[in-house]
Amino acid sequence: MTTTATPVLTKKDFQTDMEARWCPGCGDYAILSAVQSVFPELGIPREKFVVVSGIGCSSRFPYYVNTFGFHTIHGRAPAVATGIKITQPDLEVWVATGDGDSLAIGGNHTIHMLRRNVGIKVLMFNNRIYGLTKGQYSPTSEFGKKSKSTPFGTVDRPFNPLALAIGSDASFVARAVDVFQPQLKDTLKKAAAHKGSAYIEILQNCNIFNNGAWFDLTEKEVRSEHVVQLEDGKPLIYGKDRDKGIRLKGMEPEIVHLGNGNGLTEKDLLVHDEHHPDPSYAFILSQMEDKPGFPTPIGVFRSWDRDRYEDLMSKQIKDIIAKRGAGNLTELLHSGDTWEVR
Repeated sequence: MTTTATPVLTKKDFQTDMEARWCPGCGDYAILSAVQSVFPELGIPREKFVVVSGIGCSSRFPYYVNTFGFHTIHGRAPAVATGIKITQPDLEVWVATGDGDSLAIGGNHTIHMLRRNVGIKVLMFNNRIYGLTKGQYSPTSEFGKKSKSTPFGTVDRPFNPLALAIGSDASFVARAVDVFQPQLKDTLKKAAAHKGSAYIEILQNCNIFNNGAWFDLTEKEVRSEHVVQLEDGKPLIYGKDRDKGIRLKGMEPEIVHLGNGNGLTEKDLLVHDEHHPDPSYAFILSQMEDKPGFPTPIGVFRSWDRDRYEDLMSKQIKDIIAKRGAGNLTELLHSGDTWEVR
């Protein structure tokens, strides 16, 4: 008996012959490159991948990744992906969506997919604007944002995507940045290894309609002062000289300075625990970006295991069939009260 070795896949195997129709300089190119680089490293046959999208610039993703895919309708990618994962649980299902697609018309589908813990990986591209429809404000646009639909500034309070995901009891929540390629790829690998729902907010630049939305985090000369990397089991330290940190004062995070004669050391800082069972810890971290002067955390906020929706549903179906038999659809349709329409 001979066995066929699983072919070794490369990035090229996940590239298509379709021309990417994004604006030159768009952050989507960096995300696409990272995904095409990570997929072959997962040891999963290419035919087991499915990429699902809704509507928006990000939703062109299935055309550019050489896997099975669905380009669905506005906001419905999580619902379609849920159906795929439930009926074919052996497939590796990924969703590419944006801040408008997933948090406006698709908000309910996003929430319920996360609370159910369906084994889907969600890449949420957040550029704080509606890019495909040419520059209207989105659910994540900052307060006072002047756009084509809010010429005097929006008065909406923006969604905090990670807080929303944590509030939905998502079992894996993370944030990455389009141009931080090593960090983005590492986050994608961690999401792939997670068995339940994985939600990754990817901060992405729309250089045409909202250029510079994340420059205070991405520009080399300022990023060290504005970003804190979350690493499991390590203290929250940041700053150009690694002389700043975060500690908890009660339930409130506090910025402290190290090594300036105040006696504070790394031992006084908050040590990150991405496996903390209480979502309130991850929620505190998700609120830091909204506090004046605080750095924006990136990395894995929360990762814990709980039962997956598709496993529970499969078990329930098997148990009922074992107890009551496979059933007969024709008999079911003709059981109980029936009407004949003439």
